[in-house]
Order: sequence, then C-alpha cells, then structure tokens
Amino acid sequence: MHMAMVIGGGLVMLGLFLLFGWLWGASTAAMGLAARAFVPAWFIVAVVNLWVGVTRAGYTVREELPILLLVFAVPAAVAVVAAWRLAR
Repeated sequence: MHMAMVIGGGLVMLGLFLLFGWLWGASTAAMGLAARAFVPAWFIVAVVNLWVGVTRAGYTVREELPILLLVFAVPAAVAVVAAWRLAR
C-alpha cells in the first residue's frame, strides 16, 4: 500500500510540475521543460524513500532496490510520455 501511495504522490508531483510549467510559460514548451525537470527531482525523492525504507523500516538495500525501480519508473515514464506529447 505504501508503494502505491508513493507512486500516486509522484503523479501528483508531476501534475504540480506541469501546472507550474504552464503558469511559468503558458506554453507547451514550458510544460515539456517542467516534465523533463521532474525526472531528476523525482529520482531524488525515490532515493530518499529507499533510504527511509533501509534506515527506518529495517529493509536491506537489496530488498528496497526493486521497489526503488518501480517507484521511480512509473511516474518518470508518465513524465517522459508527457514531455514527448508536449513537444509534438
């Protein structure tokens, strides 16, 4: 359940990035830039989630790495598709 909430939070964060991109530039180019800027920001958040899982929840890094991959990949893939669609 926690993993679904983190992925959902990532999608909400992507929505906020796109909203601020639209407010900042009011163009699809600005929104595409915001979607591309989301990916490294989300990677940092996903790594912090891994760190919390290892230090606080007691999981090993080996147990948390597949979770990191999934938690990062789903919102990042949506961001890449959004950036691609906005660039067209």
